[in-house]
Amino acid sequence: MCGICGVFFQDRTRAVSRESLTAMNRQIVHRGPDDDGFLVQGNVGLAMRRLSIIDLASGHQPIANEDETLWIVYNGEIYNHRDLRQGLAARGHRYRTHSDTETILHLYEEHGRECVQHLRGMFAFAIWDSRARQLFIARDRLGIKPLYYYFQDGVFAFGSEIKAILAHPNIRSEFNRGALAEYLAFGYLSGEQTMYRGIRKLMPGHWLEIGEQGGVSIAQYWDVPVAAEKESLPRRAYITGYRDLLEHSVSSHLMSDVPLGVFLSGGLDSSAVAALATKIRGGPVETFAVGYEEDTFSELPFARAVAGHIGSQHREVKVSRQDFMGALPRLIWHEDEPICWPSSVALYFVSRLASERVKVVLTGEGSDETLAGYTRYAWMLRTATADRVYRAITPSAVRGMIRDGIARGTLPASLTRKLEHTFLARDGASWSSAYFDNFYTAFSASHQAALLTPEMLAAAGDAYASSESYWNHSSGPLLQRMLYTDIKTYLVELLMKQDQMSMAASVESRVPFLDHKLVEFALQIPGRYSVSGLAGKMILKSAVEDLLPRAIIHRKKMGFPTPWVQWLKGSLLDELESLLTGARALDRGLFRPETLRRLFAEHRAAHRDHSDRIWRLLNFELWMRACIEQEQTSDLAAAGRGVEV
Repeated sequence: MCGICGVFFQDRTRAVSRESLTAMNRQIVHRGPDDDGFLVQGNVGLAMRRLSIIDLASGHQPIANEDETLWIVYNGEIYNHRDLRQGLAARGHRYRTHSDTETILHLYEEHGRECVQHLRGMFAFAIWDSRARQLFIARDRLGIKPLYYYFQDGVFAFGSEIKAILAHPNIRSEFNRGALAEYLAFGYLSGEQTMYRGIRKLMPGHWLEIGEQGGVSIAQYWDVPVAAEKESLPRRAYITGYRDLLEHSVSSHLMSDVPLGVFLSGGLDSSAVAALATKIRGGPVETFAVGYEEDTFSELPFARAVAGHIGSQHREVKVSRQDFMGALPRLIWHEDEPICWPSSVALYFVSRLASERVKVVLTGEGSDETLAGYTRYAWMLRTATADRVYRAITPSAVRGMIRDGIARGTLPASLTRKLEHTFLARDGASWSSAYFDNFYTAFSASHQAALLTPEMLAAAGDAYASSESYWNHSSGPLLQRMLYTDIKTYLVELLMKQDQMSMAASVESRVPFLDHKLVEFALQIPGRYSVSGLAGKMILKSAVEDLLPRAIIHRKKMGFPTPWVQWLKGSLLDELESLLTGARALDRGLFRPETLRRLFAEHRAAHRDHSDRIWRLLNFELWMRACIEQEQTSDLAAAGRGVEV
């Protein structure tokens, strides 16, 4: 819907500068090109950029309550706001607009912090309470909408994007060296930290308060539910229950006063959303798809098949290597942190395509993490059983020798890569090795020990601490623990990617699979109903079998592949080696030159597949230049294509 930002000085005699607030708001104009709004009252300032979707005529923000003691700026959509409005109006609250924004404000009047418990949707909002002289800020349960903040020496600033906070003259862009280990391992940071020193995320399902005295108070108001210890329902009950909730969610997510479409990959998730949207609207929807010029890496034929089946008005775009590499630096600037997955770039291009026709799109994000859709879940269930037997009959020393042999990479790269995903290459007694290093990390702890300089290794932090904290907090069967951990870590990064890349094109993306009532239901489904063999999402597949062809429902998941490995077989590899081992990169003193050169040599000789590691290093280098050293992204386009600058 929009972007928000603001400043609060704890010193009441210190006035917020309208000029500084305007500079912050200008940084996120892409999030809301239709309108802007400001509130400056002494030591507090709120601002917003609006993408007009609901109540186009009167939804201007900031919005105040009846006596103007409360003011709100808000980013998101509350899908049950009409139902909430009826009850609030009956209790005497007077509405000036038809927007969902005002409903949040009146809920806060009624319930204070507990207002968040009544909201069904995606949101990040800030309320200035002039009576209590404090800010109240909240983020939705799953982290669909982002919210960052900074607090130091009595200066508090927040924003939908980090770049808005960095535009304040009191705040500097500094690299958070303690985040490097986790970034190199996972490509993202799963806790409160960001890649910037002093800037943090408000975590999903949390609220924050700050007043004129004391520090920042943060509390969690929702958590991913643990599967109940009770007799499960028949399988059919889960199928019908999930279908009913999903259909209700898609229906509510169609709420819009502007044109709306669906991102369609041709996979099960987006196809189910598109088919349900068509059924509910009783007519064709607009669908948008993206692929690559290399047909082997394109899902466009599947998207076309689904579009033909549901009769959608379908459009698509193909991305070339030149398009991809040329856009990468600018998109890193949009995301504020290094891009974790190459698919983010394609997401921007399909968002830009959609922006020519619609302002809102529905997507299929969230199904895999809540319904066990990734192969890694089924694989781990099998591997855990085999690993217990393997460890019971094989001496520790022998297991270590086998792991070391695979790690040395003396076998062909393709075989090594496959073996690395088995219990032969993993320490089953360590969850970090068995799961995180198996499916997530590019640079494991041992790889980082060889990559980082001694000074940086001491400062880089613990790569696994944050993700392991979620794993240790989880409970129940193995599958539910994996889902819990992914929802709290991996999914949050996916949603940030979804938000930032679509908003870079001024398009709002919505995720019907992440209605929190639907998620709570999904997490109660027994594992035996979710996974069959190496296939997952079995309940969803049965729930939509009347909507889609069997070939689409049961086709092998591709996971939106990118031709990155293929591109690295050409001259790009030499160009990236020049970039990443050049004087400018090495002068920072972070990485050992000999390790970087060995990495490129091994990849070039096909002894090891280092494509994921090269991707991670490239994004980090471009991020340092664009976001820390603040080089113009137009100048970085050449670097993105692998040319030394």
